[in-house]
Amino acid sequence: MASTDPFQFREFEDENLLESHRDVTISIEDVKAEKPKSSADFTPADDDPLSSDDKTELLSGQKKSTPFWTFEYYQNFFDIETHHVKERIIGSMVPWPRKNFIRVYLRQNPDLYGPFWICTTLVFAIAISGNISKFLVNLGKPNYLYTPEFRKVTIAATAIFTYAWLVPLALWGFLFWRNNKVMSLVSYSFMETVCAYGYSLAIYIPAVVLWILPYEWLRWCSIVVALCLSGSVLVMTFWPAVRDDHPKIIIAVLSAIVVLNVLLAVGCKIYFFSTLDPVLKSAAVTSAAKVLPTT
Repeated sequence: MASTDPFQFREFEDENLLESHRDVTISIEDVKAEKPKSSADFTPADDDPLSSDDKTELLSGQKKSTPFWTFEYYQNFFDIETHHVKERIIGSMVPWPRKNFIRVYLRQNPDLYGPFWICTTLVFAIAISGNISKFLVNLGKPNYLYTPEFRKVTIAATAIFTYAWLVPLALWGFLFWRNNKVMSLVSYSFMETVCAYGYSLAIYIPAVVLWILPYEWLRWCSIVVALCLSGSVLVMTFWPAVRDDHPKIIIAVLSAIVVLNVLLAVGCKIYFFSTLDPVLKSAAVTSAAKVLPTT
C-alpha cells in the first residue's frame, strides 16, 4: 500500500512543466502596473469630484469669480493680515519720491478693512474732539451751558464717507474714460482707488486729536502738515495715471485731488472746532436788546 503522507516530498511527474514556463519572464513594470492600491493611495479626490476641482483650482492659483452683490465678493476685501494694515497706514503717512502707494503696498490686493476702520475712527475722533475742545474753550464762562452735540457724529460721518467713496468713484470713472482714449495711461481699479483714499485719511486722526488743545496756531500747523503728507501720497499715487495725458488734464486732475483734500480738512476745522458759541452769541444779543432804548 503506497504511503499517503502529505508532508512527503514528491517530484514533478511532468518534466515538461518547467520547460513550458522557462521562457516566461515577468518585468518589474508589470508588477508595478498590477500592484493594487493601498489605503494610503486613496485620496478624497478619488471619491469626491468636487474636492478634485477645488484642489485643481488652488494649485492653479485661481479663485472662483463671484457676483458683486454676494457676501463672498466683499468678504475677500476684508481678508488681510494685521501687519499688512500697519504697513499701509505707515506708507500713507510717509510719502517718498517716486513711490507709488498702490504699486508698493497694495500689490493687486486692495482691502476695505483698513479704509473702513480709518474712516470710522476719524468720524468719532472729530466728533469727540470737537465737543471736548468746545468745552475747554468755554470752561469757566458764567453764561456757558455745556450740551453734547451728538449730531456732529452724523455730520462727520456724512462728510468723511462721502469723501472716501464718492470722490474715488468720480476719479476712477474719469480715469477709466481717459484710459479708453489714451491707451498708454496706467489704469487702477475702483477698489484700489478707494483703498488709496481711505488710507490717506489716517494722518488726520492724530491731527484731529491735537485740535483739542485751544491753540489756533497748533491747529493750523497740524492741518498744513496733514495736508502736505496726505496730498503728496495721493498726487504721487495717481501721477502715473495721468502722466501721459494732455497737460490741461494733468493739471485739472491733480488740482482737484489737492483742492478736495484741502476742503475736507479746512471744512472740518471750521465747522467742528469753531470758537463761535451760539449760546454765548444769543446771550449777547439778548443783553444788547435790553440796553437799547425802546420807542
